Amino acid sequence: MARYTGSSCRLCRREGCKLFLKGDRCLSSKCAITTREKSLAPGQHGADRKKIGEYGMQLREKQKAKRFYGVPEKQFHTYFNIADKKEGMSGENLLSLLERRLDNVVYRMGMAESRKEARQLVRHNHFRLNGKKANIPSIILNVGDEITVNETSKSSEKIKGLIESMQTKLTPKWLEVDKTNAVAKVAAIPARDDVDFPFEEQLIVELYSK
Repeated sequence: MARYTGSSCRLCRREGCKLFLKGDRCLSSKCAITTREKSLAPGQHGADRKKIGEYGMQLREKQKAKRFYGVPEKQFHTYFNIADKKEGMSGENLLSLLERRLDNVVYRMGMAESRKEARQLVRHNHFRLNGKKANIPSIILNVGDEITVNETSKSSEKIKGLIESMQTKLTPKWLEVDKTNAVAKVAAIPARDDVDFPFEEQLIVELYSK
C-alpha cells in the first residue's frame, strides 16, 4: 500500500494549519507554518489565491483528517463506511475509529513523539496488545484492550527515553495509563470532545454522501 514519503511540513502548508506530524518540532519556531505565510501552499502556484467551493472545502477537510492520522485513502474510505453503518453520527463515529487505531493509541499514551514515529515503533514489534504480538498500526482497539511494551524492548535506549518522557505528557481521559510501567488500557470509547483537533467532520460526511 503506497504511503506518502515526502516532506511532512509540505502537508501542513497545503492544509494551511499545523497537523503536528513532527512532534515537538511543530511547537518550535522551526515549524514551516510559523516561518511562512500560513495561506501559502507549496509549489510554484502556492501564492495564488483561489476561491474554494463547497466540494473543495469538503475535500480539504477529508485530506486534513487523513493526513493528521496518517491513513491511506482506501483505508480512510473503509473507516467511513464502517462508521456510517454504526448508530449515531457518522462523522463522530469516524473520528472515534481513527482515535482507536493502535498507532494513535501508542501516540496518545505518550510513547511516541508523533503518530508517524508510533507507526514505526508498532511495526518494529515494540508493543503487545493484550499480551500478544501486535505489529499492525491499523488495529482498532476496543474497551478493555491493554497495550504494554515488549520486555525485550525496554532495554533499548530509545524506548527508555520515551518511557521517561511520557511522565510529563498529558493523556486523554478515555485511556488509563500507568506511566511507571508504560501500560495503557482503553477505558472508554473516545467521544467527540476527546478529539483535540478542530475537525469539521460533517464536511467529510457530505463528501462521501455525494
